[in-house]
Amino acid sequence: MSPARCKPLASTLLVFTLIAAAAPGRAAPPAWDVADMDASVQPCADFFHYASGGWLARTEIPAAFPGWGSFGELAERNREQLRTILEAAAADRQAKRGSDMARIGAYYRAAMDSTAIEAAGITPAQPLLEIVAAAGSGRAMAAVLGELHLAGVPALFGFGVRQDPKNSELMIAFAGQGGLGLPDRDFYTRTDSTSAALRDAYARHIARMLELGGDDVAAAAQRAATVMAIETALAEASMTNVQRRDPVATYHKVPLDTLRAWAPRFGWGAYLAAGGIDGLDSVNVTQPGFFRGLDAQLAARPAADWQDYLRWNVLRDAAPYLGSAFVAADFEFASRLSGARELLPRWQRALRWVDGDLGDLLGREYVKRHFPPAAREEALRLIHNVEAAFEARVESLEWMTAATRARALEKLHAFVNHIGYPEKWREYEGVELGPSLYANHVSAQRAESRRQLAKLGGPVDRGEWRMTPPTVNAFYNSSLNSINFPAGILQPPFFDPSWDPALNYGAIGAVIGHEISHGFDDRGRQFDGAGNLRDWWTDEDAANYKARAALVVEQFDGYTVLDGLHVNGRLTLGENIADLGGLAVAHAALERALEGKPRTKIDGFTPEQRFFLSWARVWRRKDRDEALRTLVQTNSHSPALWRVNGALSNMPEFQAAFGCADGDPMVRAEDERIRIW
Repeated sequence: MSPARCKPLASTLLVFTLIAAAAPGRAAPPAWDVADMDASVQPCADFFHYASGGWLARTEIPAAFPGWGSFGELAERNREQLRTILEAAAADRQAKRGSDMARIGAYYRAAMDSTAIEAAGITPAQPLLEIVAAAGSGRAMAAVLGELHLAGVPALFGFGVRQDPKNSELMIAFAGQGGLGLPDRDFYTRTDSTSAALRDAYARHIARMLELGGDDVAAAAQRAATVMAIETALAEASMTNVQRRDPVATYHKVPLDTLRAWAPRFGWGAYLAAGGIDGLDSVNVTQPGFFRGLDAQLAARPAADWQDYLRWNVLRDAAPYLGSAFVAADFEFASRLSGARELLPRWQRALRWVDGDLGDLLGREYVKRHFPPAAREEALRLIHNVEAAFEARVESLEWMTAATRARALEKLHAFVNHIGYPEKWREYEGVELGPSLYANHVSAQRAESRRQLAKLGGPVDRGEWRMTPPTVNAFYNSSLNSINFPAGILQPPFFDPSWDPALNYGAIGAVIGHEISHGFDDRGRQFDGAGNLRDWWTDEDAANYKARAALVVEQFDGYTVLDGLHVNGRLTLGENIADLGGLAVAHAALERALEGKPRTKIDGFTPEQRFFLSWARVWRRKDRDEALRTLVQTNSHSPALWRVNGALSNMPEFQAAFGCADGDPMVRAEDERIRIW
């Protein structure tokens, strides 16, 4: 019942989400720096290293991060400004009770009080651990699970409220697979030695956390083996991340009695009652096979096994908010997946917690200080220009028939643009804040869970945001048919009103085009302009589209990342289509903006060349091997190298801009070039 368990139907721009705020008074990067380039690399051979080789050579990944790039630099320049807001709020004991500054100050004070956190030990998690200790039979366990889900503890499966994909005006219940502590189900099923070693390390990590929770060494090891067996069984019953990308395959709106029939040993009535849900008659079960597998596990395992599993999940959720022993154990295992060498400083962790639990309060203070109306107006102007260019491209598509073209344009015209911050701010009613960090987090999670569950059966709030204003990211939501640009991304190196058009269109313009293209990627194209999952394509056009999408899969499947590990072309298909479409439409928008104007060179580069260099700068990034391995197996975005070189190699506009010859590595053969939008 936690909002974290059921995510919106959205496609995001970034690989890793960072939070940041604009920082007047802190030096912004120059519009362009030729020292970031490597002139020894030919642009037509490897544009990623040509554009960013100088930066790559001199940049070290900070020890606390899995990777580093333009997003990290943006956050590093600016998160100090968020820190200033929070430290001022925490120091102001006279702030009006209930004000934004009073509430974020109280949360931040508790998060920064490491002495009190250390002294409390495991005490803040005891209320939830005591609830778990009361779990008896499978049916009694259901009520306990409902309480844990309300508190934001991820366990067993996901349950939440979202738009009905086939009736986008209605909020309905969703139930889906979950309950895994490793990043994805394939981490449990792969048989290679690296995966096996990671599972062994994970089992030791579970045991260590149970020891910290009070178990002796032998009991902890035995219970960790039980947890691993449960999670492995849940993984084997789960859909793959590629299968989950198909919105049709994850739509099974059925009567509640059907879900009961699929998992009769689970106490659905007790679970729903714990969340205050009464009269539920139907639910979208995104993975029916998972619940059949869950029922088999409920039949096979005693109540004590489920208590061990739920206790582990409470400790896993609480660990980052507890004392140093828990934090160290949590980080030690997480670093195996990320490659991070040291823990983030406490103030940065505290900042992220405030943003996660009270993000609109912090965001409202940020916007007051650092996001002027003029920036919002200029961003909207750019969006309209890119939308116009996309419309022109749809009208000229040679492979699309008139009937589908008309519906595509209808959908494009129905797009809703959200810029900077929401029109209506969340107020976080019901969140109680005190001296305990974890208690504050649980209170915020419970309030958010209840807020989400209260939407069940009601109308859709189409103005609600899924990201906080300081977030450096952008996303498209298929059920709302909206593109969303938080204020945090509307700054260099993405956007600056003072830059020449080539840099803005190559950066934020291509981001805008990317999000528009998500509305027409392999998933987004299945939703209509109102956000309904509906087939509006002719058979001929759908076949043409799928043939082109298959070429994208084939292209990216061929890219090697680490020692034989390849990009997953099917998992990354939507993002790759969005990159291809976003670049093409942003370039077209630039050409429209430059019509009748001088094509002035700057630093020896034409506007078209600066456009592509700006795109490459946005995506420059270095990743640790551990992070790359996790990314390729779990993330819908391709690694940075291939987001640059893979997309550009399909563009005749890039070939012309840099005078590349047919046969150059950055030029795909004419009969292999992919154009969808």
